[in-house]
Amino acid sequence: MKSLKEDYYSRSFSHIYVEKAAWRYLRTQKILDKFQGAKIIEINHYKDIFCRRGQSYALQHQTQNLLLAVKQGNLIYKGAPVCQNFGNRHFYYASCMMNCIYDCEYCYLKGMYPSGNIVIFVNLEDIFFETENLLKNHPVYLCVSYDTDLPAMEEVTGYVEAWTQFAKRQENLNLEIRTKSANKIWMKQNPVSQVIYAFTLSPEAIIRSCEHNTPSLKQRIGCAAEAVLRGFSVRLCFDPMVYCTDWEKHYEAMLESVFSEIDMDKISDVSVGVFRISQDYLKRMKKNEPYSAVAQFPYQNIGGVYQYPRELAERMERFMSDRLQEKIPEEKIFFWKSISEENYV
Repeated sequence: MKSLKEDYYSRSFSHIYVEKAAWRYLRTQKILDKFQGAKIIEINHYKDIFCRRGQSYALQHQTQNLLLAVKQGNLIYKGAPVCQNFGNRHFYYASCMMNCIYDCEYCYLKGMYPSGNIVIFVNLEDIFFETENLLKNHPVYLCVSYDTDLPAMEEVTGYVEAWTQFAKRQENLNLEIRTKSANKIWMKQNPVSQVIYAFTLSPEAIIRSCEHNTPSLKQRIGCAAEAVLRGFSVRLCFDPMVYCTDWEKHYEAMLESVFSEIDMDKISDVSVGVFRISQDYLKRMKKNEPYSAVAQFPYQNIGGVYQYPRELAERMERFMSDRLQEKIPEEKIFFWKSISEENYV
């Protein structure tokens, strides 16, 4: 895999918009130093650019620009019901970036944001402070790579290392960093027990057809396998499972590769779930992705969440469960609740 610099610096981030308030943070200049030659434009607020009317998400994603901003208001959010909490009662997520360098057709960000550009919030320490205040009340399970892929941008932001160092100092904080990246720069640091790296794995056919610009399955498996060997806590995420022709054959081939290269005895746990998305997000996704088979699939609307038909969803999840239980205990397999009867009332 080419480095992030080779893949993206040449074709993206030719224009960088900087909020006036962001200049007072040392991190702003450190990021700008990585983009020599980019045109720097000062703005009053990132939403003046990010939330403009008439933008084309798809076109912007082809040549993304970068916005450096200061996040204000609420900095920590309660986890959404369509996300897996892994049995954690106090489940939250933090958004220190918005949008992703990857271009997955099923990504809810396409329905959530009006812009395909990337926002980096430079006031990370304020998010740390709000997390510390939450920890005064109860333990916290915090996902920090939901609205982006932090490891994929680690050479730009250093946020994976910063979150890891922060977590080392917090006794009751469990951190999840989810990724499709094969960037191993974060492995230079020592493992921290309460930080789990969650690798999203998909069949190669799905990666080629709708996970654009992402590393191959082989590269992702290699990165996850090395992380396990080095003692990092690793979660494997077969979520979302995406339907395609001959899906069983493709998912079987993927699992054979996973089982042959990753020591499943040392995996922390596994997440399984078919694709699902809120009704509001899917409406925008259909508009942004008119030729995408994933976006245009005839889903069922169940309680405001679009999902595959019940029989198909259960077949896909049970297939994955049966194969995984050949290698890991059932209690290590976490499902989104769509497999339950209660979601098909």
